[in-house]
Amino acid sequence: MLKILAIFGTRPEAIKMLPVVNELTKHPDRFVCKICVTAQHRQMLDQVLEVFNIKPDYDLNIMKDNQNLNYISSEIFKRLEPIFEQEKPDWILVQGDTTTAMIATITAFHKKIKVGHIEAGLRTWDLNQPYPEEANRKISDMLSTLHFAPTGLSKQNLLKEGIKESSIFITGNTVIDAIHEVLAKTNSHSPSIIESLNLKPNKKLILVTTHRRENFGRPMMKSVPQLKE
Repeated sequence: MLKILAIFGTRPEAIKMLPVVNELTKHPDRFVCKICVTAQHRQMLDQVLEVFNIKPDYDLNIMKDNQNLNYISSEIFKRLEPIFEQEKPDWILVQGDTTTAMIATITAFHKKIKVGHIEAGLRTWDLNQPYPEEANRKISDMLSTLHFAPTGLSKQNLLKEGIKESSIFITGNTVIDAIHEVLAKTNSHSPSIIESLNLKPNKKLILVTTHRRENFGRPMMKSVPQLKE
């Protein structure tokens, strides 16, 4: 039986990690899965935990006012060490390109613990776009044992960097699984939500998320001219 520790700290990570955790818990004969949150984001993370009705086994609760990247990194390093010593996981799971994912991966590497990276292989090939996420995901991929790529393009990016093909699995994006899980829980409310958008009959609805800081302001206006109206 494998002991797995899922580690995340932000709202996007939680949204995309929790469907994986939920699936692992369906196989108690094969996996023991525990959750550690860093709370790199506090309030936004808690919103998702509440929706999925998840209570973490460990909560590092590191967030403070005016935190910076070095503070986040040092606190995660310091607080993860005793958890790894106590749990002795066979694997950790990280998601995406956050500071939480990158530092957890390095900590696991130092402890010779295997890492599975969900949403591996995203690249812009510019360390400043997005910053610091491009560096975070490259470091996480370099040190991971298994790479769960959302698309064929992501797989090709990993191959370009010398990642072994045998370690790469194209899985799709787990945010789709999260959407289905939430819709299943809120199906009775869905009609009123759709009606409030005043959609014309037979029109398709496209869901777009634009939380990246580099999308704010002028880049968004340039990409979607209609927003100027």
